Amino acid sequence: MSTCATASRNAAEPLAGTSATARTWLLIEQTGPWGAKALTDSHLDPGLGRALNAAADGTDVRIALIRRPGRHADCHGVSRRRLFLAHTAPGRSWVRTTTVTDPGAALGLDFAALGAGEHHGTWEPHSGDPLVLVCTNGKRDRCCALLGRPLAAELSAAGIDTWEVTHLGGHRFSPTLFLLPYGYAYGRASAHLVKSAVEAARSGRIALDHCRGRSAWDRPAQAADLAIRARIHEDRADALDVVRVETLPPAPAATPAGSAGPSWAVTVAHTDGRTWRVTVEQRTDGAPAPASCGAPLLPPSRMAVTSLTAADLA
Repeated sequence: MSTCATASRNAAEPLAGTSATARTWLLIEQTGPWGAKALTDSHLDPGLGRALNAAADGTDVRIALIRRPGRHADCHGVSRRRLFLAHTAPGRSWVRTTTVTDPGAALGLDFAALGAGEHHGTWEPHSGDPLVLVCTNGKRDRCCALLGRPLAAELSAAGIDTWEVTHLGGHRFSPTLFLLPYGYAYGRASAHLVKSAVEAARSGRIALDHCRGRSAWDRPAQAADLAIRARIHEDRADALDVVRVETLPPAPAATPAGSAGPSWAVTVAHTDGRTWRVTVEQRTDGAPAPASCGAPLLPPSRMAVTSLTAADLA
């Protein structure tokens, strides 16, 4: 049976500019099964899940459930669970962690401050290896379970700090994963690729192969960042920052009807003082394919970099 991941791979759908977007992540350990909307459809109290969603709304904090790879008994009695907070903005990335008996303690967090990158000493700094989050929620899309769970198990067996996670977006790019502290997402990942990405992150770098983008930015900026990195061969995680994103006025139609979408001018700055202006256009083209298993066949939408030039911030 064909899957959305197979269709996307066969069509060579681009990965750049497809990461989930959030500057800050709250990750809550929850064993047992997960439903499609895991915060309210798991062994986590659904009332708490709704309250957490409400508290995070509009703060740029994204909440997900995590669990260790392996078999997951349908158990309710979890006495201790791990929580993580992670901020992914360039130059200000951090990961904080704690262990609690009551996940309701997360409601006491200052979500607005966390979304802005201020942790105010909350919890303890995570000082271990980079965290790898692999999407494995088959209730959202079967590709995540079929492709994600074996990858998570293999990485964990190799000694990599790996967690299964409820949702990272882009089921058709399975297996998908997210790497902290820098917040870069990857698609169509293999264990070899992940091990290379983890090794790079240990020294403050990123692996560009199969990279989808940094979650701190919206998708046009993700695509611009990766385009510049490819152009100048820059892999230091915090060497680039997006300083401006402008929505451009519609251009005269120069492509078939329905294929051209909005476009943006993205200004990206290097820590050495160089800046670039990158024009990114949303295009809808290619052979129709499902965005997830069982979804309608539609032409895929992608971020296309149409120009990249040196710029001046003045």
